[in-house]
Amino acid sequence: MNLPRTLLVLAFTLLAPLLHAQKTYTLGMIAKSSGNQFFEAARAGANDAARDLGKKHGITIKIDWRTPNEEDAQKQAEFIEQLLLNGADGIIISCSDANKLTDTINKAAAQGVPVATFSGDAPASKRFVSIGIDDFAAGAATFEALAQELGGKGVVAAIDGNPNAVNLQQRAAGFRAAAKKAPGIRLVDIFYHKETPQDAVAKIEQVMQANPDITGWGLLGGWPLFTDNALKWPAGSVKCVSIDALPQQLSYVRSGHVQLLLAQDVYGYGQLAVELLVEKLLKKKNPPQAIANTALVSVNRANVEAYGKNWETWLPK
Repeated sequence: MNLPRTLLVLAFTLLAPLLHAQKTYTLGMIAKSSGNQFFEAARAGANDAARDLGKKHGITIKIDWRTPNEEDAQKQAEFIEQLLLNGADGIIISCSDANKLTDTINKAAAQGVPVATFSGDAPASKRFVSIGIDDFAAGAATFEALAQELGGKGVVAAIDGNPNAVNLQQRAAGFRAAAKKAPGIRLVDIFYHKETPQDAVAKIEQVMQANPDITGWGLLGGWPLFTDNALKWPAGSVKCVSIDALPQQLSYVRSGHVQLLLAQDVYGYGQLAVELLVEKLLKKKNPPQAIANTALVSVNRANVEAYGKNWETWLPK
């Protein structure tokens, strides 16, 4: 029995992508710095999504992890070049410096290799999606929570990381904007450092010595809390609110040195990046919006133990 020509054409159209689909996809993943639990959690999320989606679609998805030991946008650009030479099908990157990475991201896009950014965007580039938080809103929320802890009165300072990172620039802008709406609180300044725990701790100590009247700190990233005994004041005598809630940060909530953590879904960043890349590669489907923001989760003494259990999944041994 002969099928009508139109049915044959329709069947071929539907089956052709499956008949010619690749069996293995390689996704390059480039974080800002290796060994950082934030990025290791994102890596775990990506690996788990690669495993689960591979089973679902009957393919193999490999995560090719390439990350500098310390923040270095030039090395990140070189890793993109290497991935392109090696035939990567997609790239996930957390940009240390958008200006130094935009051209290389555009080169990847021009070669048909889709790029997703997370927790560090290159907004002028041709990346197809940016995953993270609304960094301006996060900076504002950090100040507002700190102001609430201080009862609307006091002297505060904030610490930020790489001044060239777009996401951190936005957090600082949000913190400053919120501070202008609080007449009872004086903002000393926002201080930058090299985005290592030791540099962050040294910067806080330096600022505290010069400004002993500071009663509150906003940490626009958790860098100083990645070390032990980073906050030298007696618990509760200086209020502190920080973005992120990595394992070492949780101990400062338990001790009372930090009143509130605003946690990013770092594990989910890796998951979502792989999910969106697979959708694009297999179905040529873009996400509904180019900016995929996720919500912050508040972590305090009331829920710190429950939240901490997440890290058993996010940082598998």
